[in-house]
Amino acid sequence: MKDLRAGKEVFADPESYWRLQGVPLIAGVDESGRGPLAGPVVAAAVILPPGHDLPGLKDSKRLTPEARAALDEMIRRQALAFAVRELGARRIERLGILAASLKAMALAIQALSLTPEMVLVDGHQPLPLAYPQQPVIKGDDLCPSISAASVLAKVHRDRQMEAYHRLYPQYNFAQHKGYATPEHLEALRCWGPCELHRRTFKGVKEWLRQEFPPFPKGG
Repeated sequence: MKDLRAGKEVFADPESYWRLQGVPLIAGVDESGRGPLAGPVVAAAVILPPGHDLPGLKDSKRLTPEARAALDEMIRRQALAFAVRELGARRIERLGILAASLKAMALAIQALSLTPEMVLVDGHQPLPLAYPQQPVIKGDDLCPSISAASVLAKVHRDRQMEAYHRLYPQYNFAQHKGYATPEHLEALRCWGPCELHRRTFKGVKEWLRQEFPPFPKGG
C-alpha cells in the first residue's frame, strides 16, 4: 500500500492518517474463519483510544495462542468500544463465505456502543453499511484497530471450536479449529459431516450422501 502523506509527514497506515485529520472514533474490523470446513465465521470491531498501550499487537495469525489471549484481555480493557458477532454454518451455506464474512463484519460494526466516524476494513471489499469506510489490504498488519479486531475474532472463534470439541470429540476441533488438516479430512472420511460442517464446501459435500455411524457426543 502506498504511504499516505499529510504535509511533510509520511504515514504507512490509514489509521494514523485519519487521526491527523481529526477523526478520533476509528473502528477497525476483521474476521476469522473464512477458510475452515466447520464452525462459524467470526468478526470483531474495535475502536481504540489514541494512547493505547498494546505491546506486541499485530496480525493475530502471527501471534502465539498465549500472546493472543493476553492481548485479548488488554484490548477489552483499553478499547473505547468493541463487539464480536458470528454467522454459523447454515448462514454461510446460504450466503456464500465472502458475503457471510462481510455480513458478520457489518454486524460487529453495528453492535458497537459508539458510532464510528471512520471504519477501516481488512481486505479489498467494503462493507454493506452506510458508514464512511476504507478497505485496507493487509490491514491487520498495518492498522492497530484492525489488528486488535483480528485478535478478538481469532480468540473468540478458537474458544468456540474448543467448546465444540467437547460435543464432537471425534473431529478434534480443539486442535485444528475446523481447518482442512489431514486429521480433520480423515475424521470426515470416518464419521461424515456433523451439524457444524459447511455442507457446500469441498471436503465436506462429498460425504453428504454416505452412510456413517451415529455421532458420539461428549458430555
